[in-house]
Amino acid sequence: MTPDSHQTKTDATIARRGLSLVISSPSGAGKSTIAHALMDADRSFQLSISVTTRKRRGSEVDGVHYRFIDKEEFMRLREKDDLLEWAEVHGNFYGTPRAPAERAMRNGHDMLFDIDYQGALQLQEKAGDDVVSIFILPPSMAELKSRLLRRAEDSSETIAIRLANSRVEIDRWRDYDYVIVNDDLNQAFEAVRAIIAAERLKRERRPGLEVFTKALLEEPIE
Repeated sequence: MTPDSHQTKTDATIARRGLSLVISSPSGAGKSTIAHALMDADRSFQLSISVTTRKRRGSEVDGVHYRFIDKEEFMRLREKDDLLEWAEVHGNFYGTPRAPAERAMRNGHDMLFDIDYQGALQLQEKAGDDVVSIFILPPSMAELKSRLLRRAEDSSETIAIRLANSRVEIDRWRDYDYVIVNDDLNQAFEAVRAIIAAERLKRERRPGLEVFTKALLEEPIE
């Protein structure tokens, strides 16, 4: 299924307001995998690249997965109010640079935020109805631990911290618009795309409907 196949050709031409899609999950439940798959499948999204003080994993690319900075630079950004949202997770700091996110949204682009519940709450407070939030749950705690171990990118101490914190994160599921259990990655991904398709068609996000329906009503019937 291609990105445009979720809507008709006419729907795609009607001007709409962009949305801010937030995808969160405990570490290992699949939010980053789903987020990057969505970016590959739907080029209309712009991924918000977070800054973090966490050390880069071997599979990660600076400027693609995150922008890796030291704590001093992060604190400077925070103090200058240059972060749209920020949070401390597992002893590391994460944040969304304000300028690129606001520039993209001013231009009507959809933004994708791969962030935790602390950042999601801040975005919901600041952006309101523009935010569509999805929380990804693991099918079981045993499977979550297995995924973290299979990833083989964190120390045993870090994995233990992530599993302990996952209970706090999972308990925030009620703060989200949609909740998906990721027991099958392909099905979870398609569920996310179905949510996006529906949210893009919401009347309040489509100011172009005023122009379209006015022209439709004025069109002569021969």
